[in-house]
Amino acid sequence: MQFGIFTVGDVTTDPTTGHTPTEAERIRATVAIARKAEEVGLDVFATGEHHNPPFVPSSPTTLLAYIAAQTERIILSTSTTLITTSDPVKIAEDFSVLQHLSGGRTDVMLGRGNTGPVYPWFGQDIRQAIPLTVENYGLLRRLWREETVDWEGKFRSALQGFTLAPRPLDGVPPFVWHASIRTPEIAELAAYFGDGFFANHIFWPASHTRELVGLYRRRFAHYGHGTPEQAVVGLGGQVFMRPSSQDAVNEFRPYFDNAPVYGHGPSLEEFTRQTPLTVGSPAEVIEKTLGFREYVGDYQRQLFLIDHAGLPVKTVLEQLDLLGEEVVPVLRREFAEDRPAGTPAGPTHASLLRAREDATDEDEAEAR
Repeated sequence: MQFGIFTVGDVTTDPTTGHTPTEAERIRATVAIARKAEEVGLDVFATGEHHNPPFVPSSPTTLLAYIAAQTERIILSTSTTLITTSDPVKIAEDFSVLQHLSGGRTDVMLGRGNTGPVYPWFGQDIRQAIPLTVENYGLLRRLWREETVDWEGKFRSALQGFTLAPRPLDGVPPFVWHASIRTPEIAELAAYFGDGFFANHIFWPASHTRELVGLYRRRFAHYGHGTPEQAVVGLGGQVFMRPSSQDAVNEFRPYFDNAPVYGHGPSLEEFTRQTPLTVGSPAEVIEKTLGFREYVGDYQRQLFLIDHAGLPVKTVLEQLDLLGEEVVPVLRREFAEDRPAGTPAGPTHASLLRAREDATDEDEAEAR
């Protein structure tokens, strides 16, 4: 199982000091956080894509390429890449380049985004979000898998004799996660193609996530990709930790109360009861995270949000120390216990390459 962090890249005033980082400071801090994530032994770092203030990651592959040059092991992903408003040709090119630069330490999470105005900024209509997702992803898959592509669709100009350059590393496209908070059509899309499904359930109760992941697993099996248990699932989560639970609550409360996303709404206590947000000791984070398996089954990737709402970089790095030293080692051990045989591991470039080679060997054996 893979553990990591994701960032939304918000530039938010620290409510306890009044300090607002510059965009340059926030970008540099994101790089430091990614490097620290590798240092403490996490498996994945993912960045969002936004094209409006107060967010800075408008060019995720540029940021990830810079991080790739300063790291050696950690998988670099997105959370998410906007499949609706980004040109699939450009997505294919950018992630192929990132694959080569990172030595294969690259996958991609695709989503529709949650900012309505971004659609007209890129010449699209939000009312066409689902058809855009389906058409753009269909083209993206072909670009990564076919040498020469002739294609015609509804939302972009046609392609005649187009060849992607560079081709995916080792001829293996990046692993694709389809991310959704609430949309069953996205779970269906992931299941149809046998891709991964990432349920970013940070704002929703367990019952909602159970239904969405359950739908994906059933449809994954329906399309002949394996059993429901062999579907590849990722989850989002949010944590804030201190050795003392009460210290964690007291320190995080002003950040929660003023956060752009959920500030001035439900209380911190209400939100932690109803969603995966965990504010407390490392032991409490371990207990709640282990409980996710009760309603989604054995899964492959867990990403935590830890750097939002104006939290200082120093505090975020302290959170990473706690994750790496006290939380993730226990989660690895506990999630591995009683994990059924045949449950997929978290995807890597090496595992995808082995799977392709195994399939080739089977085809050759059948031909003989």
